[in-house]
Amino acid sequence: MFAICHLAIVPLRFEPSDRSEMVSQVLFGETFTILEKREKWSKIQLTADEYEGWIDNKQYTEISVDQFNQIKQNPKFYCADLIDYVTGTNTLLPISLGSNLSFLSLSEINKDQLVFEGKAITGTQPKTNLLQTAFLYLNAPYLWGGKTPFGIDCSGFTQMVYRLNGYSIPRDASQQARIGEALSFIEESEVGDLAFFDNDEGNIVHVGIIMENNYIIHAHGKVRIDRLDHLGILNIDSGRHTHKLRVIKKII
Repeated sequence: MFAICHLAIVPLRFEPSDRSEMVSQVLFGETFTILEKREKWSKIQLTADEYEGWIDNKQYTEISVDQFNQIKQNPKFYCADLIDYVTGTNTLLPISLGSNLSFLSLSEINKDQLVFEGKAITGTQPKTNLLQTAFLYLNAPYLWGGKTPFGIDCSGFTQMVYRLNGYSIPRDASQQARIGEALSFIEESEVGDLAFFDNDEGNIVHVGIIMENNYIIHAHGKVRIDRLDHLGILNIDSGRHTHKLRVIKKII
């Protein structure tokens, strides 16, 4: 079975309970496969990154295989403003940056005839555009599992910035660290490359986007800009290192 998210932002949980940890979010227009359906909850796998979790059955709409394939084959259009609206008969639905608008042109699926008249982004953008997109999330509060300007985690931030520019990368920092080309020195990096950081056990636990002149933009408390050196991230407010550098990856 397949389905689509018809609400603005829906929590994806680790277990089938409202009290369970939110591991990610499902944004408006995102599609997914239903792996297991129970009375109140469904275990799903997101189409975009194959991430799995549990979603409330009241918070999605089932679609057919043909409809799922139509959406998958349609060009990707994403909401490009921090917040905007889709409208329809007796409907005014706020949606956030990164919401997927690809299904709106498909009348069989868009039965409510929802219309989006805001700013959208589509196709593959130049690597230089990544930083411009990243700035849209500046000061967004840190939220474990978050994917929007109203709450986002470190890997959700990098994934959404890349997604809005036409590049697909995995959801978690540890997964993102497995792709791309490793660089030996910060000096070899370009704006838009990803820097990864590990904990005392050697596990990748953080990621950020490299800027010019040894700066980095990342989600830590909020999406913020700090210094980057060979040791890691130097917090510009406290003057202390907060994350230990593990590797820099050129993804594109």
